[in-house]
Amino acid sequence: MTIIEAIILGVVQGLTEFLPISSTGHLILTRSLFGVADTNALAFDAILHLATATAVIVYFFPDIWALTQAGLRKLGKLPVNERDETLLYSLLIATVPAVILGLSLESLMESTFRSPLLVAFVLIAGSFLFMYAEWSYQRKPRTNIINIRKGFKIGLFQCLALIPGMSRSGATISGGMILGLSRVEAARFAFLLAVPVITGAGLKKFLELLGSEGTVAWIPVLIGAIVSFFVALGAIHFMLSFVKTHTLWPFIWYRIILASFVIYVSVFG
Repeated sequence: MTIIEAIILGVVQGLTEFLPISSTGHLILTRSLFGVADTNALAFDAILHLATATAVIVYFFPDIWALTQAGLRKLGKLPVNERDETLLYSLLIATVPAVILGLSLESLMESTFRSPLLVAFVLIAGSFLFMYAEWSYQRKPRTNIINIRKGFKIGLFQCLALIPGMSRSGATISGGMILGLSRVEAARFAFLLAVPVITGAGLKKFLELLGSEGTVAWIPVLIGAIVSFFVALGAIHFMLSFVKTHTLWPFIWYRIILASFVIYVSVFG
């Protein structure tokens, strides 16, 4: 992998991780488009995910620090802010389904799930989920109250993102909207929820990369991760600002158009 290729993949990952258009799906499509061959592709992707998880931690540091303090105070049997405690438990319980399914489906994700044609069909399927979320959003009252049960249900939506093309942020934001959260609150919860899963997956693959027998081009990997980190910071800020006044429909149309193009190229190209 060249440095230019690593920069391109870093930009793609940083930009698409927090937009509801599927970062993993775009990495697969980008590799296919530019003919980027890498035996450690999944591990490289995971390191890019680790960089974007770091961006979330930096962007939401005050929130994450408050949650960390709540956890430590709870362990020390000290008084804890009820809102922080509920949010912490909600995030923890929401993480469990994705961890279990992610470990169970790891072999499939490394092979079968990395087909551009599959990504295209899942992009379309995800678009229907987003359409339903928007339809539901207009018909249900919004409470913006996060509780453990609601957090677990959003965690189930996050499991859909194990299939490239769905989008972790898109699935969890849609889940939050369907369950009565505003777009902004759903996006905030989705981004915080990304931290444990993405960090865990990134660290696991990073350790595997360290222990691999093949030669690893560390300079492109590090450059790609740095680019991904800074682009992700901008993408987080953009998405949180965007959902304040806009719907998910621009992303729905983008996904459908991109999927149609990929299907056409795959079938007739």
